[in-house]
Amino acid sequence: MAERERLRRRLDDGLAALDLDLSDAVRDRLIAYVELLARWNAAYNLTAVRDPGEMVARHLLDSLAIAPHVSGTTLADLGSGAGLPGIPLALVAPERQVTLVDSNGKKARFLREAVRALKLANVRVIEGRVQDVPGQFDCVTARAFATLADMLNWAGGLLADGGNWLAMKGKVDEAEIAAVPAGFRVERIVTLQVPATVGERHLIVVRKA
Repeated sequence: MAERERLRRRLDDGLAALDLDLSDAVRDRLIAYVELLARWNAAYNLTAVRDPGEMVARHLLDSLAIAPHVSGTTLADLGSGAGLPGIPLALVAPERQVTLVDSNGKKARFLREAVRALKLANVRVIEGRVQDVPGQFDCVTARAFATLADMLNWAGGLLADGGNWLAMKGKVDEAEIAAVPAGFRVERIVTLQVPATVGERHLIVVRKA
């Protein structure tokens, strides 16, 4: 219980810094997700972050920092890995339908278990390449997945008209911005202030031109 209280305090402090007001029930489910990830990580090596407290900062808070920029009723999280940012975003907005996409079998198995254990009725998992995902989405997220040009060339068709592609990056690479393919434009670059983390974090918002 002491460990869970430590994680909860870290989450509460981070949410206050992000000015996000979430119910106790949602906060408890976010902590349950971190606990599940920590258990699976010991065997499946889903993330290089080992300490659950660090997972709260570097995974949960990092993901939730983009929540104010997510819009629409459908979201696809490409290269979701351990479910980041897709699962935290699904937990805080249960009315939004979220699709988690990853081609790695062990990561997809974890995602399916997380959906089951956390009772995420608004989430589905697709095990496969982003190029093969059907449909279109109001919002597409990708966290350190590939270059902007590669992501948009592979899966730009997934973005619905009027939707936002949210690429989570560390430092902004001007050459990467300049290489955005025809048909898309970078609408804005947001500097993210993620509590209890070091290093630069940016959100690159892309729309169809």
